[in-house]
Amino acid sequence: MSEQIKKPVGITETILRDAHQSLIATRMPTDLMLPIVETMDKIGYHSVECWGGATFDASLRFLKEDPWERLRKLRDGFKNTKLQMLFRGQNILGYRPYADDVVDSFVEKSIANGIDIIRIFDCLNDLRNLQEAVNATNKIKAREGRGHAQIALSYTLGDAYTLEYWVDTAKKIEEMGADSICIKDMAGLLVPYKAAELIGAMKEATKLPIQLHTHYTSGVASMTYLKAVEAGVDVIDCAISPFALGTSQPATEVMVETFKGTPYDTGFDQNLLAEIADYFRPYREKCLESGLLSPKVLGVNIKTLLYQVPGGMLSNMVSQLKEQNAEDKYEDVLREIPNVRKDLGEPPLVTPSSQIVGTQAVFNVLMGERYKMATKETKAVLRGEYGQTIKPMSQEVIDKVIPGEERITCRPADLLENEMDKLEAEMKEWKQQDEDVLSYALFPQVAVDFFKYRQAQQEKVDLTQADTKNGAYPV
Repeated sequence: MSEQIKKPVGITETILRDAHQSLIATRMPTDLMLPIVETMDKIGYHSVECWGGATFDASLRFLKEDPWERLRKLRDGFKNTKLQMLFRGQNILGYRPYADDVVDSFVEKSIANGIDIIRIFDCLNDLRNLQEAVNATNKIKAREGRGHAQIALSYTLGDAYTLEYWVDTAKKIEEMGADSICIKDMAGLLVPYKAAELIGAMKEATKLPIQLHTHYTSGVASMTYLKAVEAGVDVIDCAISPFALGTSQPATEVMVETFKGTPYDTGFDQNLLAEIADYFRPYREKCLESGLLSPKVLGVNIKTLLYQVPGGMLSNMVSQLKEQNAEDKYEDVLREIPNVRKDLGEPPLVTPSSQIVGTQAVFNVLMGERYKMATKETKAVLRGEYGQTIKPMSQEVIDKVIPGEERITCRPADLLENEMDKLEAEMKEWKQQDEDVLSYALFPQVAVDFFKYRQAQQEKVDLTQADTKNGAYPV
């Protein structure tokens, strides 16, 4: 066999975002991250994912930290490495669609504060919900030469999701002006030989670099990466070993070792990676001791492949049934999930569509009659408020749940008025930086609680003594 051309695989390190989001509910504080940044910066990662996803909400709500401040500190530390974030299309990092001016402003401030690569996804893979974020990134790139828009496709299985579907979508993403494509396999459904087939077909259809993101939940992820890299994938997402596997990603060191001495050799220094692992290991032990890291999320859950249901969705469902003393209905609900998914146009199961489908399936089983009671989110999906699904929704269910109501066929955000000025007016008493308006836009109540806390810290007020009810703070 002739000498193969060298094609080192890129690695995106997820320890500062998805790894701890998946294993310890996004509770890693900034102070824990900073001491290891200098070492991480020497590795030669394709990028470090460190922001977006649930980090924004968790920072404000649980850690009493300003997420923008975290980003600036990480940017100061990473001199040579690109920083990456996860962005939910028109929903940004919140749970409702925002007007285009909020999306534009958020993209601008993310890049200004240090983000290089924005990974943008939509829970229905409705590309219309991604276009504005891509345009906003490209505008800044044209002006300042910074910013990279990556569109992530939520990977899922079902009749509609043929190889042709993925290939056509890849072509459309290229036409939209994205810089790269990510296959985002949130439930660990992509098995090794299917990955090789998918990457091979997409590589033929588009010139864009392709990145693969998966979770170890179903136990196949490392093998999936191996086959994907052989098929030509450009970048894979990995987590340093103390926070790898389980519901997180395959371990960085293992993948580096796997490709050593092959054309895909990363060239990473295992001694440096070991330093990073040694740094995070005591924190892992601490999280296990406190119960923040549950051994339950570290195993393999093959049910993910059997039911195509992400791990988080399964645990959600179990607790809903427990509350109703209906744990014996578990199998019935599992059987109902694919039916509800079909009724709603076969969306991928990812936040928030996974929660919507799961909760509705629980209701359908417990009520003894399908759609006797529909959640407000189910109604919103049927109305088209989340966007276009790949298959038509069930007309019978539409007639039962939202009879006679008008449905949205345009891009949902087209119906929204610009809202930045209104948001700023509402929160101006708390504003200390432009970014505060965006924090408020995404999580109004949580942000205001944080702003009050921040002010108290700045004025050295003892909050335990404060009369919060009447707004009087003794100094």
